[in-house]
Amino acid sequence: MKILMVSWEYPPVVVGGLGRHVHHLATELAAAGHEVVVLARRPMGTDASTHPTHTYIEDRVLVVAVAEDPPAFDFGADMLAWTLAMGHAMVRAGIALSKPGIAEGWTPDVVHAHDWLVAHPAIALAEYFDVPLVSTIHATEAGRHSGWVSGRVNRQVHSVEWWLANESDALITCSASMQDEVERLYHPERVPLRVIRNGIDVGAWPFRARMPRSDPPRLLYVGRLEYEKGVQDAIAALPRIRRAHPGTTLTVAGVGTQFEWLRERARVHRVARAVNFVGRLDHEDLLGWLHGADAVVLPSRYEPFGIVALEAAAAGIPLVTSNAGGLGELVVDGVTGASFEPADVSGLVEAACAVLDDPAAAQERAFAARERLTADFAWDVVAAETILVYQAAKRRVRNPMGRPVVVERPLPERDPKSE
Repeated sequence: MKILMVSWEYPPVVVGGLGRHVHHLATELAAAGHEVVVLARRPMGTDASTHPTHTYIEDRVLVVAVAEDPPAFDFGADMLAWTLAMGHAMVRAGIALSKPGIAEGWTPDVVHAHDWLVAHPAIALAEYFDVPLVSTIHATEAGRHSGWVSGRVNRQVHSVEWWLANESDALITCSASMQDEVERLYHPERVPLRVIRNGIDVGAWPFRARMPRSDPPRLLYVGRLEYEKGVQDAIAALPRIRRAHPGTTLTVAGVGTQFEWLRERARVHRVARAVNFVGRLDHEDLLGWLHGADAVVLPSRYEPFGIVALEAAAAGIPLVTSNAGGLGELVVDGVTGASFEPADVSGLVEAACAVLDDPAAAQERAFAARERLTADFAWDVVAAETILVYQAAKRRVRNPMGRPVVVERPLPERDPKSE
C-alpha cells in the first residue's frame, strides 16, 4: 500500500512518545514492503522562507518535514494559530506529492493522522486524494485535564479532536481505556474503532538483571513534566519511602511546563537534595540511568498507554506504576510489577517499599514483564494489525460540502461531587 502519515512529531523532532511511535510504525511498514511517506514538521521557529521543506529518505521512509507558514506564532502563546500555520504548510507539501518533483506524482491509498494537531492537513489531504482517513487518537484534551475543558483553548482543542474523530473513516487507540474514552467523548458511532497497542523494539533495550546493592536505593521517573504525569505524587511519597529505606533518591528525567513547580514541591516536602532533575536524556544515557535504578516509578494520573513502562521492563527494571488508563492494562500488580491507584500517595509508598523490601521478588516480576513484552508488543505485529485497519477502511459518502453527516454532542458535564 501507499501510506501517507501525518504527524507533528517525527525524529529528530520528538516531544513525547508519539514521535517514537510514528517513527517505529513507519519504518516497520516500509520494511514490510509498503510505500510510506511521513509528512512531519521542522523544529519550531524554522523560517520557511530561508529554510524550505526538508525532504530525505531514511530507513526506506520518505520524510517531508515542513516549517510552519507563516513562522510568526509562538506555540506557547498562540497554540491554535501556530497549529494552523503548520497545517497550512503540510497541506501545500502534501498536495505537491502528486505533482512531478519530490515523489514523481506519488498519491496515497490512505492518509493516517496522528492526534489533533494535524487534523486540518490530514482531513484536507484525505479529501484532496479522495482516500480513507485513518486516525490514531493518542490522548484527549479532556483526559489530560481530568475531565475539565472549561478554558477557551481547551474547548477549541476538544472540538478539533471531536472533528477529527468524526471525519475519520477508521479510528485507532492504543488501549481499551482510550477506546472507552474516545467513544464517551466523541460518539463516533459510524466510525470503526480498533485497539492496537504501541510496540517496542526489545533489542534497543538490553535486559540486565538486577544485582544486590549495598548503596541507598535509587528510584527513577522518565517522562514529561506535566501535572497529569503525577510526578508530584512521587515527590510527596519520597519522605515516607526514605523513612523505610534511608537514603533513597528519586531521579526525574524529562522536561515540561511543571519543572519549577515540581522543584518547589521537592522543597515543600523537604526532599530537595534527594530529588535530582536531569532533563531530557538521549538513548544511551537513559539506558545507563535505567540499569542503575532499583525501580522505575510511573505515577501517572492520566496515561493513554505508558510506553516508558515497556522500555523499563525490556531493560529488566522493576516497575512501580499507577493503574491509570493503559498502565493498568500493561502492568499486572504482583505479576509484572507493583501498582497503585492514581493520586494515591500512600499506595505509591506501599508499592515502592514492596519492591525495595524484596528485590528478588521484584526481579521475578521484571522477568515476567520482559516475557510478556516479547510476545505481545513486537512492532511487526503492530504494523500488521495497522495494515488490516487500512485495508478495511472505506471512505464514507460525504455530503455536497465534503463532510460525513454527523451529529455533534456536547462534552459531558463533570459531576462536582466526584471531586
